[in-house]
This record gives sequence, C-alpha cells and structure tokens, in this order.
Amino acid sequence: MWPPSGWWRLVAYLDINAHSFHSCPKIATIPFLGQGLQRRRTADDVWDSAEKIVLIKMEQGRHADEETSGYVVRVLMGNANPKLGRDIAEVLGERLSDCEIAKFADGEINMQIKENIRGADVYVIQGTSPPVNDNLMELLLLLQTIKLSSAKRITAVIPYYGYARQDRKTRPRVPISASAVAQLIEAMGADRVVTVDLHCGQIQGFFHHTPVDNLFAESEFIETLRSKYPDPSDLVIVSPDAGGVMRARRMADTLHVENVATILKRRGKANVVDSMQIVGSVAGKRCVIVDDIIDTAGTLCKAAELLKDNGATDVIACATHGVFSDCAMDRLNESCLSAVYVSDSIPQEHNKDRCDRLHVLSIAPLLARAIRRIHDEKSLSVLFPHT
Repeated sequence: MWPPSGWWRLVAYLDINAHSFHSCPKIATIPFLGQGLQRRRTADDVWDSAEKIVLIKMEQGRHADEETSGYVVRVLMGNANPKLGRDIAEVLGERLSDCEIAKFADGEINMQIKENIRGADVYVIQGTSPPVNDNLMELLLLLQTIKLSSAKRITAVIPYYGYARQDRKTRPRVPISASAVAQLIEAMGADRVVTVDLHCGQIQGFFHHTPVDNLFAESEFIETLRSKYPDPSDLVIVSPDAGGVMRARRMADTLHVENVATILKRRGKANVVDSMQIVGSVAGKRCVIVDDIIDTAGTLCKAAELLKDNGATDVIACATHGVFSDCAMDRLNESCLSAVYVSDSIPQEHNKDRCDRLHVLSIAPLLARAIRRIHDEKSLSVLFPHT
C-alpha cells in the first residue's frame, strides 16, 4: 500500500526531491549518503534504504538539538572582565558560549551570538567598571541580543554595579543614576540580577519587576584574615563611614573580634573629605578597614594615618571593588597601609604590578556557586550563614 506507514518521517528529509514524488508517486530520486550520487529506483524498492537514512539523520539531529538548546546553563561574557568570566565558567564546569563583540569604525558596538541559546538559562557576566559607559552599553546590548535569541531566562551577573554611589538626590537638579541604570537593565529584558556588595542595599528597590541577589564577598576576606591573623583579640574591625557599620559588624562577629570602630567623616564634595574622627578605641591594635569600594584611595589613606596617630600598630584594608582611579596606586604606595586586599570584581592585572601591597582574591567560586544554585532553583542564603 502506498504511501507506506511512516511516510511523514520521510517528507522532511526528501523535501528537496518533493517534485519527484509529486510528479511520479511510484518513482523517487533520493540522495544516498557517502556515495555522492543519486540512484533512480521505484519508490517501493528504495523505501527501506531511505527509511534507514532518515532515522539516522533524525537521531543525529535530536542529539545535536539536545546539545545546543533546551533549559541548560549558558554562560556569556562581555569585555569588562574576561579573566573573571573565564574563571567562573571553569568553576562551573561550563563552556563559555561563543559571542563576538566588536566595534564599528565610528565606535558603535556590534555583537553576535554565534550559537543557539533558544530556551536556555543564560547568565551574562558583565560588570560596569571603568570605562563604565562602554561596559554599561555593552551589557544592555547583550541583554537585548539574548532576549531576541529566545532564551528562556536571562540573568545579568554584574560583579561591579557602576553608578551605585549616585543613589539619591543630595543637591537640587541632579540625577538618581543608580535608579536610571536599574530601569535600563530591566527594559532590556533581564529576568534576574546578581551583583556583589552593592554600595547601598536599597538599590535593589530600584528594580521594580526584577529580583536582585546581592552577594557578599566578605567570606573571601574572612578566610584570608583568619589565616594571616589568627588572634582575634589583636584585631579591630574599622568601618570607614557610618553606612558600613553593618558590614564591619558582620565581619567582626564571624572572626570573633570584639572591637569595632567607626570613622565619621565630613565631605565637602565627592572624593574630598574635610574632617575625620574615630569612634572607638584602636590603641595597641591591628586595624582592619572594611569597605565596599576604593576609588581614588585618598579617604582610605587619610583614615589609615588617623588610625596610626591614635595608636594602631598596623593598618590593613579590605574592599570588594578596587576601582583605583586617578593616582590611587601612588597614594597606596606612599601610605602607612601594610596590605590592601580587593576582589577581582574589577580587573587588577595592571595594578598588581604597580603596588606590592595589593592582594587580589577571586570571587569566581562565589559567583559560580550562586549561578549553579539559581539554575537548580535552590536558596542562596546557605552561601552566607553569618548574615
């Protein structure tokens, strides 16, 4: 009986020769793989061979689709921090998806994702560190490109959230830039945002429809401090401002350090401190200044001098994000700080060669664990048992 059962399985494969079937239902012209030629036979004679070829091709196609599509983890990265992106993928045990990012002659960003991500759980690793505007634009275009590629879920992994310090109106006629960036990220299609040590936790509220996971990098610093300075009674954890007291308190509790001090400062304008004073006792102690960002390092170096003047035996700094703009490296080299620990949320390869006191700790394991747990729909709170 013609057509035989399973005829529909043959249609797709023999689509290029459909005219042969339509014009002569008893005679078909079909390609035979590996022979590079075509044989003309009656359709009844060639059916068995054709069915075997079709089934093989269908099986190969099925495996190919399983490898390149479906709800699986896909990791893409921009140009903000390539080393961190590669480290996260390595810890995850995932391959970085092929994404080509370039610029046109006029400076506009051009990009293309070179593989299928339809239906995938995509994680975009792209901070907004300097050059902040280029990296921010790259992040926004990556998010839209992934959205247009029909990914099932898009998570923006932003190790350093630029514009975070502009989180409120401090003077008339100024923008709330942290809010504007959040709205842009939402508008480009991010389903979730993962970031590290936001300058202000309330920034999470600027994302009206997108959940935000604000990870804490202090666990990476705690292990280093615990190994280098095993006697907690010799330490004082210092917050450089009133806003960082909770961060300092968490670290002190985890290290079993009893003493916490705070530096109160008065700013005339951004990056310029008019006056500073210490709340707490630091005499005869090794002080650990804990902050989220080191920018020009001017305030940090002044704080270290103030602690030394008040009897501190040693001063160490720990900060998640080492921006190190302006003459920051020169200031650190000339300061009384014995060591400065930062994470690799911002690339530090060029800074390590300029300052022997600078030590870089990786947050790739932290972000990789968070990505895996998000994909598996598990809680992230187990990553921070001390919060």
